[in-house]
Order: sequence, then C-alpha cells, then structure tokens
Amino acid sequence: MQFVDYTKIYVKAGDGGRGCVSFRREKYVPRGGPDGGDGGRGGHIIFKASRELNTLLDLRYQRENKAKRGQHGMGKKMHGRNGEDRIIPVPVGTVIKDADTDEILSDLDKEDAEVIIAKGGRGGQGNAHFATPTRQAPRFAQPGEEGEEKNLIIELKLLADVGLIGLPNAGKSTLISVISSARPKIADYPFTTLTPNLGVVKLKDFRSFVVADIPGLIEGAHKGAGLGFQFLRHVERTSMLLHLVDVSDMPETDPVEDFKKINKELELYSSKLLKKPQAVVGTKIDIAMEKKRLKKLSAYCKSKKIEFFPVSAATGQGIKELLRYLSAMMEKER
Repeated sequence: MQFVDYTKIYVKAGDGGRGCVSFRREKYVPRGGPDGGDGGRGGHIIFKASRELNTLLDLRYQRENKAKRGQHGMGKKMHGRNGEDRIIPVPVGTVIKDADTDEILSDLDKEDAEVIIAKGGRGGQGNAHFATPTRQAPRFAQPGEEGEEKNLIIELKLLADVGLIGLPNAGKSTLISVISSARPKIADYPFTTLTPNLGVVKLKDFRSFVVADIPGLIEGAHKGAGLGFQFLRHVERTSMLLHLVDVSDMPETDPVEDFKKINKELELYSSKLLKKPQAVVGTKIDIAMEKKRLKKLSAYCKSKKIEFFPVSAATGQGIKELLRYLSAMMEKER
C-alpha cells in the first residue's frame, strides 16, 4: 500500500433544513393555528482516529467531503430529520490544520479520538414559533443555516517510541529488521527506504516498544533536499532518537561530522528535536577492520557524555546491550 502522510482536502458540513410554514387543517377544528415544524440540523464533518489505518491514501483520492443537509420541517409541528454526520477515519497521529490560516484545529494522537471539524447548519424554526396574540397567522419561517466549510491540510506524524535517524546507508533498515518483525527494503545503495517503517520490539518480560525507521536524511533536508522535511515531521513524535553512524572502513567521510550534520538538520527543522534524549549507534563494526572511524566516534561521544553502542546487525554483536538500554529508557519515559 502506498504511504501518504500529507494531503489537502475540502470539507462542507450539511446545511440546516428550512422551517415549515403550515396551518392546522382538521375537521371540526375551525381557525386552526400555525403548526409548521422546525428544520433538521445539517450533518457534521467528524474526524476519528483509527489504529486500522496507517496512511492518508484514501483522503488523497477523496478531496471533497460533504455531509448531508437536514430535512425540512413539516406540518403538524413535525421536526425535520437531522442530516447524517460524515465520519472520516484517519490514522492515529493525524494533525488537522486550517489551510487558509495554518491554525492547528486538532491533533488526534489517541485511538478512537474524534473531533467535529465543521459543524452542520442549524435548522430553521417553523412558523409555529412566531405566533403571538397580535400575529396569530405568521406566514413565514426561518431558512436553515449553512453548514461550515473549510479547506484543510491533513498531516500524519507517526507515533513511535524510538526514531532511527542517520545518513542514507547508515544501517537503519537492517537494524530494525533484526530487532523487530519489520521487513523493510535493504540494498547497498542510498535511499532504499522511501517511506517510514514501524517495527515492534518485543522483550522477554512481555514489554514492547515501537521503533520508526526514518528515511535517510542529508544536508539541506530541512529545506526539502533529498527526501526532505516530508519525513522530518515523523521524528517529532518519538520519545528518543537513535542516531546511526556507519563506522566501517567503507565511507571516506568523518563519522563525527556525519553525526553533527544530521543533528544540524534536526535543529534547523525544529530546535525542540535536539532536546529529546539521544544515543549514538556505530553500525557495521563487523567490517570495521582498521577501527579508526569507530574509535574516533566513540571518543567524541564519551567527551560529550552521549551514550554510544557499537553494533553489528549482521552478526548480532552489541544488539543485546542496545536493547537493554532502550528498554530502560522507555521504562523511564513511561
């Protein structure tokens, strides 16, 4: 299924039904008074969070969403039926914004959370409401109010405990495939991960936590370079960040500069991201023969008091120690 985490839609709540102009007409009842009923309320536009969804794909192809109007009032003071509400299911973690003002209208970060985004119009009152001693036969009623209409921006921000970040080919997809049941695409070229992957890490004591593999970031990501800021939004929800750096002999870059480069992108996107707990993982140590990059990154992390874990997803070296640390951190967050 295609992963969609951003779209724009138009919503229109139902209009209220008209009030009725009617007079009582019954045999043996002379001079029957006004008995026009009220119109029904228009249907609301309601968004509801569901765990069964993980993409905004349906909304991308359903750009217009309208609720039904209320039924008009009828004689004998019969109230028109309310318009049926339009309930739009969205994934948990969906943020709804007003496209015209950029105001956040709702953040559906819990299962079954729901919100009325556009209210249906109130039904008009029938002429029975307007009878007075001096105006006993009113020949008018209220029209129904129009339902609210809005242009919306719908964003999905994945909910995960741990976010895996790093340059392309840092080993994020391989690590998540080893510690969870997620099976992302893995290859020896950059940008193999084009959409975020979620994996559930299950521990022996029946506890678990969710890890998100965020597509590889590059310099200028906050401006949209590479896969850009379209995936940086998913980092905002995580409790902590796990920064993966390739310490094998293959890359010719400085591992410390690689680490600083991604952190700079996080800061430029949102300074709040650097306040999250962060640990560093040196990956691919099984092919780090000279260990120059490994030693340099380890020394830097020690000097900055950043937790550092050298691991090999291929051999399993260091994985248990990393999971113990993540489990303790998640326990502390909860």
